[in-house]
Amino acid sequence: MPKLIRLYILQVIAGFGLSAVFVGLLLKFNVANLWHLVTHSDGGLVAVIMLWVFNGIVFAGVQFGISIMRMAEDDSTGGGKRQPLITGEKARVTVAAEAPKDVLGVRSQL
Repeated sequence: MPKLIRLYILQVIAGFGLSAVFVGLLLKFNVANLWHLVTHSDGGLVAVIMLWVFNGIVFAGVQFGISIMRMAEDDSTGGGKRQPLITGEKARVTVAAEAPKDVLGVRSQL
């Protein structure tokens, strides 16, 4: 199995494990009266499974993103934004000038 696929599978397992802990803590601390809603409704089990799966997808993506970003090589020789050098010299701008119009809209003869 390629190393990247193995890494992805491990991060997905870790993400869903974190999601299980997260959902368990939500239910234990009864956040937003979630425990009461889950235990006293017909679709409570489905809601918990959906909460676990959707949080697992998010946590797995974050886990994989962090692990990929940590694999980058440390290249501290350069980079960053290159700011323009301020010289204080004014820029020359050329503008085509037209003869001014008089009151009637006719160009005056200069």
